[in-house]
Amino acid sequence: MPSTAYLAAVLAIVFAITFALRAVPFAVLRTLRTSAIVQRLAVWMPVGILGILAVTALHGAVAAEPHATLYALLAVAVTAGVHLASGRRTILSVGIGTAVYVVLVNAF
Repeated sequence: MPSTAYLAAVLAIVFAITFALRAVPFAVLRTLRTSAIVQRLAVWMPVGILGILAVTALHGAVAAEPHATLYALLAVAVTAGVHLASGRRTILSVGIGTAVYVVLVNAF
């Protein structure tokens, strides 16, 4: 069995690494806010995520049942509509679109 000093040293190292990994993003936050790359990513990343989710949902639905394709298309349309209507809130639009798809697949 390892000694108490060894266990304390391991815990101290784990604590230091965890603390550093959580602190680094806050340390570089000022630099990232003025970065042109981060500003572009903030605009295009939600659109890219929604596009990937739409393609994945439609691809999986085509392989399943014929009705699932229609439900997936409807859910993608709802997701896009909610995304545009809610001020581009990605989490809200993806959540509502997913809920619509799950309800349609399970209810009909």
